[in-house]
Amino acid sequence: MRVKILGGGPAGLYAGFRIKRQFPASEVVVYEQNAVGETFGFGVVFSDKALEFLSAEDPETLAAITAGLESWSDIELRIHGESIRIDGVVFTAIARLRLLQVLRERAESAGVVLVNSKLITDLAELGEADLVIGADGVNSLVRRTYEKEFGTKLDLLNNRFAWFGATKPFNFLTQTFKATPEGNFNAHHYRYSPDMSTFLVEVNEQTFDRIGFASMSEDESRVKCEQVFAEELEGARLVTNKSLWRRFPNISNAHWSAGKYVLVGDALRTAHFSIGSGTRLALEDVQALTKALAENPNSIPEALAAFEAGRRPIVDKLIAASARSSGWYEKFEDHMKLPGWEFAMSYIGRSGRIDPERLRAMSPRFVAGFEAWRAAHPEFA
Repeated sequence: MRVKILGGGPAGLYAGFRIKRQFPASEVVVYEQNAVGETFGFGVVFSDKALEFLSAEDPETLAAITAGLESWSDIELRIHGESIRIDGVVFTAIARLRLLQVLRERAESAGVVLVNSKLITDLAELGEADLVIGADGVNSLVRRTYEKEFGTKLDLLNNRFAWFGATKPFNFLTQTFKATPEGNFNAHHYRYSPDMSTFLVEVNEQTFDRIGFASMSEDESRVKCEQVFAEELEGARLVTNKSLWRRFPNISNAHWSAGKYVLVGDALRTAHFSIGSGTRLALEDVQALTKALAENPNSIPEALAAFEAGRRPIVDKLIAASARSSGWYEKFEDHMKLPGWEFAMSYIGRSGRIDPERLRAMSPRFVAGFEAWRAAHPEFA
């Protein structure tokens, strides 16, 4: 079997490894436009159980990834000058470059051919293949080439966001909501190494236009965001890495495959950054695809159909939660009008995945704090 994989991010590298390990005699090649050591972004965040799916079938990769994880058990919300802690919400994070290094080493150990610094502009450049996997992200060439066959739908959210790094290790996954005379800001920040954090800044369309971010250089945007979040940074600096302002793209496809072409990860569908599941979904896609190929070794079309049939119901549930979460963030300025504790309760319930009973069991200190605040403020009951 000749397998060509477009995209050398987590999904593409892991797809190469799993398929080559499952089918040792196959030819597996991964094409990546960036050089080794280059990537977009800073850290990758996972929920506490996000990588458990690796434990049974691939404990070696799980061990290699978890050896470099930062972890914490609380979310901290900063709103109206208050810091409200939501306990029992465990997250982990790893530097994106470190994750890519781990997956690259795993792929090479299995005999996958990695072609770096190679920008593919036409799928014909891939040559002969029995299976082509589009692991090439939001701007997927595979998806764009067969957009009609995949039944692609793409909608842009209204808020603008930019990814920065910060030279400060925040103790928790922190959400800072800040009102300024120029508009309201939201920052998602969490450490991914002992001395660095991801620092994503989000604003609505009106604030974006009022400040003039569209006409600023990357460094001018960095400086402006440093000024807005000077209190939180405490003298630390923001760091750029293609830190351009974007609108989040909601991508979905009516069909996951078209002939010998199949999509995984962000090429297939996007999950909003507020639920921290994009990389997990991509790795789970790969595991499900490899399983379908193993169970249907004589027919790639049947394998791809089985992949979609088994995986889609699981993905659809998480994407629905992602849509609810992103909808909450699209109106975060409105939510900021709430008192701090009411805001925090609205935040933790935004995706609809945590009911009151589960929240009480998971975050007893937070629930106790909220109930104490509510008892002292009956006007908000």
